[in-house]
Amino acid sequence: MKRYMFAGLAMMTVMATTFTWIVFKPATAEAHCQVPCGIYDDPARINQLREDAATIAKAVKNIQQMAGSHDVTAFNQASRWVMTKEEHASHIIDVVSKYFLTQKVKVVTDGGDAYKAYLQKLADHHAVMAAAMKTKQTVSTDAVHALEHAIEGLAKHYKK
Repeated sequence: MKRYMFAGLAMMTVMATTFTWIVFKPATAEAHCQVPCGIYDDPARINQLREDAATIAKAVKNIQQMAGSHDVTAFNQASRWVMTKEEHASHIIDVVSKYFLTQKVKVVTDGGDAYKAYLQKLADHHAVMAAAMKTKQTVSTDAVHALEHAIEGLAKHYKK
């Protein structure tokens, strides 16, 4: 009797999961796989970082233009620009940490020139993430320019 109850419960779980996947159609994952497939397009990732930075720059410009307005519509738009700025800065941090640092930067342990290059590469990745974080904290064009500059510093490591 217990065996049939377990089989019935398992079948109901499978059916419920299938129904959920069919009805709600979960979003497609955008992250690149973390297995050694060897399919990488580093310049495309760098271009995506540039697009994210351009979106942040536009958001900062629009937020600054709406500053001081007591119009409800302007407040709503400014809120939406803040959320957009946050999303794109978070995306930059995710790409640098989950794609570049985990899959592209290989640890070098010796103390020679290769180690110095490794440390510079780490510093360049960190600079992008720190600059992206700063754009989340401020509404400053200086922070945006620092982010753009950091991305160009990172791009030097990923030319094809």
